[in-house]
Amino acid sequence: MWPKTYLTDLLGNRHPIIQAPMAGSTTVELVAAVSNAGGIGSMGYSETPSETIREDAAKIRKLTDKPFNLNFFAHNTPDNEPDVIASTRERLQPFYLEVGLSEIPQDVSKPLLTFTEERLELLLEIKPPVVSFHFGLPDSTAIESLKKAGCRLLCSATTTDEAVVLEQSGVDIIVAQGWEAGGHRGSFDLNHEDHGVGTLALVPQIVDAVNVPIVAAGGIADGRGIAAAFMLGACGVQMGTAFLSCPEANVSDVHLEAIRNSRDDDTRLTKAFSGRPARARKNDYIESIAAHRLPLPDFPTMYTLSDPLREASDDTLDYRFLLYGQAAALNREMPAAELVKTLVTEAQNLL
Repeated sequence: MWPKTYLTDLLGNRHPIIQAPMAGSTTVELVAAVSNAGGIGSMGYSETPSETIREDAAKIRKLTDKPFNLNFFAHNTPDNEPDVIASTRERLQPFYLEVGLSEIPQDVSKPLLTFTEERLELLLEIKPPVVSFHFGLPDSTAIESLKKAGCRLLCSATTTDEAVVLEQSGVDIIVAQGWEAGGHRGSFDLNHEDHGVGTLALVPQIVDAVNVPIVAAGGIADGRGIAAAFMLGACGVQMGTAFLSCPEANVSDVHLEAIRNSRDDDTRLTKAFSGRPARARKNDYIESIAAHRLPLPDFPTMYTLSDPLREASDDTLDYRFLLYGQAAALNREMPAAELVKTLVTEAQNLL
């Protein structure tokens, strides 16, 4: 038995484990496997066409009748200064030449889709049991519409102030994302200096600050981390990196090998690829960009500028954007259902 069942009572699943919605690395098979095992499988989206999302939801429902989560970015349209874009192009030129490219994208005006009216209409049509957001929330009308449609709403917070805003906005569950987490920081207050509050410090402060269920995320890799999260006041956990080593995940050989050889100090937060802080495997490109300390365009403009470098990279780590967290060395390679079962057993033996 779990000491707190707020999360499972709200979402209608058996175990308080959410597989993080890692856009590009999650598959419908991974989502269904986690949900069938009693957790909450999550599918992450950025600029994915609506028809693909509709098809994914249908495929997931064919594979499971259990709750699942669809996740979307809810970022603001970037307001980048032309001189920042120009200086970034100049800084990237040597890297382009190194991989045999000469043309840096000139048109960076096309925004990566945020949470649009079309997205809202799609979700009201397919009615996923759970909808989650990163980089903030859509407007109050969208939130109200989704809740009326029966969707449970989650969103990430990296500070107590963000958590308070989310509670006031009406989310059902807040994911308290610590500094250790792999992938993009969920910060939406970009005027706030990120002081890197870890999961151990962040979770109890958010628990004390709001009156909605809190899910802990960041550096949780096994039953010890799950048990610790409950002791901090969380009612569940969100785990991403741990599921990257499952065969159902969409992970390249280079990415998987990096995780196999990972250490606690081989990742860092970087804006070098997307323009927003994301924890990824260190490489020469990331370290070089960090050393110059130049301002970079915001997400998703920086993605547009760096995308050709990622596409041109070979099987080395040089220009790969390999996202994973600080606890990746604890990963175990096993099917997702087996991993959920193992995590549950480990945690319940400690609680």
